[in-house]
Amino acid sequence: MSDEMYREVILDYYQNPRNKGTIGNPEISAMDYNPLCGDKITFQINLEADGKVAEAKFDGEGCAISQASASMLTEMVMGKDINDLRKISRTEILESLGNPELGPVRIKCALLSLKVMKVGVYTHLGERIDGSGE
Repeated sequence: MSDEMYREVILDYYQNPRNKGTIGNPEISAMDYNPLCGDKITFQINLEADGKVAEAKFDGEGCAISQASASMLTEMVMGKDINDLRKISRTEILESLGNPELGPVRIKCALLSLKVMKVGVYTHLGERIDGSGE
């Protein structure tokens, strides 16, 4: 795809976000923000009994790149096992955005949702491992 087509995809996800909102009582929830540009993301997940993602939502505000990547990430995690969420890489996120030419600040925008999701997953797995989340 051309750079123009990727920009259109990012704008579409920004203007028509998928899975934006909140989950009433999420099993996994984390929030963070990027103080450099003001992006703020909350990422929430509910799991099936077998550990696969049943529902994923994001909420927040910020630039088109941060919001589009969060929206894309909700689609990317659906149906995946919780342990597989830890393996999603920054490369996968940047590829889903079309590998745009981004400076260091914009890279942080693009990867904020991945960071937030992983904090939530690791916290949840840590709680399950030590029993404090049961």
